Amino acid sequence: MAELPTRREAIRILERERARTDELLDALPRAAFTRTGLGGGTWSPKDLIGHLATWEEFALDALAAWEQGERAPIDDLAYTVPTSKINDQAVRRKAGWSLAKVRRESERTHRELLEAVGTMSDERWRGPVTVRGRSQLGKRLGAILGGPGGGFHHDAGHHKSLAAFVAEHGDPAVGGRP
Repeated sequence: MAELPTRREAIRILERERARTDELLDALPRAAFTRTGLGGGTWSPKDLIGHLATWEEFALDALAAWEQGERAPIDDLAYTVPTSKINDQAVRRKAGWSLAKVRRESERTHRELLEAVGTMSDERWRGPVTVRGRSQLGKRLGAILGGPGGGFHHDAGHHKSLAAFVAEHGDPAVGGRP
């Protein structure tokens, strides 16, 4: 089992990987944000932005629930609905949003998450999610925000497909060929 990163390490991972996501997105012309085909599938870069924000929303909801001694809503959802369906539902929920709204909400959620992690105590970070819980809060939060690279590496799990999309659809005038 992976070692629990410190809060600062988790924040650095989240910031570094979001900066890379933003760098890739910045290499796309505006028209490409709604073009599907990301990762060879049906998502657009706008969908990816909403998807990443959704999982950060799940993490914030989990923190709020744990503070009340309750089970995280994503835990109930994950035990009853496949992750692919959770992702599809979230993409559909935000499909009618403008690109500006998706980006604005994503940035707000990301800031809230970084603030929540940054302001909690190290004791809380290393402690159980609830008084009845066994898992360390930081580890559980990392799992919600995880990817193939481990806890807190959700963004990085999408970088390869996003870079390929940018290579195909990016604007060379703004560095669209990584």
